[in-house]
Amino acid sequence: MGQGQWTEVDAFLGSLLVGEDDVLADATAAAQRAGLPPISVSPAQGKLLYLLAKTLGAKRILEVGTLGGYSAIWMARALPADGHLVSLEYSPRHAEVASGNVARAGLVGTVEIRVGAAAETLPKLAEEGGEPFDLVFIDADKGGYPTYLDWSLKLTRPGSLIIADNVVRGGAVADGLSRDPNVQGVRSYLEKVAAHPKLEGTVMQTVGVKGYDGLSIARVLA
Repeated sequence: MGQGQWTEVDAFLGSLLVGEDDVLADATAAAQRAGLPPISVSPAQGKLLYLLAKTLGAKRILEVGTLGGYSAIWMARALPADGHLVSLEYSPRHAEVASGNVARAGLVGTVEIRVGAAAETLPKLAEEGGEPFDLVFIDADKGGYPTYLDWSLKLTRPGSLIIADNVVRGGAVADGLSRDPNVQGVRSYLEKVAAHPKLEGTVMQTVGVKGYDGLSIARVLA
């Protein structure tokens, strides 16, 4: 069992249950044409985010790391007519591609993309004093994960979910001696989740078209 079989099973389950449509497929193709790195969530993971947002009855979603807008489209589709998704993206080029994909998905009035380093845009978002977010999805530079968690806690409410992608790192997360800054970042993030009195969480290891990794899911407590 290995990558070939994981990809084959992902394709089967995707065709059976996920239902990726032309808009989502075109978003992936547009990102590829623009030379964006192929690191967006898989269709099955996108559907999971959609289902979690639907189950929560989310009206406000925060995403840290837009890339080409693929995950934003999935999550925004779970929102009600008056829902809003704010996506933070460091790269102006990535934000440009994502904006085009969001427009083609018919979600311009729902998805707002803000450009800049998340460590700077998150405090500004907090200063605005808007309604809390029901769901936060973190999929950006791993070294920044602990900081993004701190701000996510300021921007959410009891019952909100905070989800972080790519936290298993092909198993390297278990290596406490790793000098890889990505591993160190996700380990610090998970340690914060485990120790924080207002969080309860877990990690789901995943295999599939994106290889071996995992998602952290944490719920904000009262």
